[in-house]
Amino acid sequence: MTYAERIASQLNVKATQVAAAIQLLDEGNTVPFIARYRKEMAGTLDNEQVRIVADEVIRLRAIDVRRATILASIEEQGKMTDELRAAINTAETMTALEDLYAPKLWTRFLLAWRAIPYAVWLLTALLRCW
Repeated sequence: MTYAERIASQLNVKATQVAAAIQLLDEGNTVPFIARYRKEMAGTLDNEQVRIVADEVIRLRAIDVRRATILASIEEQGKMTDELRAAINTAETMTALEDLYAPKLWTRFLLAWRAIPYAVWLLTALLRCW
């Protein structure tokens, strides 16, 4: 499902209207400009609907960027499974993504936590030599 289709289902408007509004926003047009002067291109979306489209596009794009980052990180750790990949690809909110990633993040934290005693030992050894 594309961004336009997702947002159109939320607003109960046509996907073509939302796609046109997204295109106008990507071209650098502002929300008030689209709502006032490009109504024919955006399919008569009002100011509030165009603002919702703009906010949702930003949110959905941020989720996709975070999803790619999480997938790359888990792949790098070697802990990717088919079930986890499917769950990450179907997650629709940032919270759901972070909840899937949190258990994998602990392994990095634990490795760093184990290194602390060595760092303290090294620091004390250096201070003794000073």
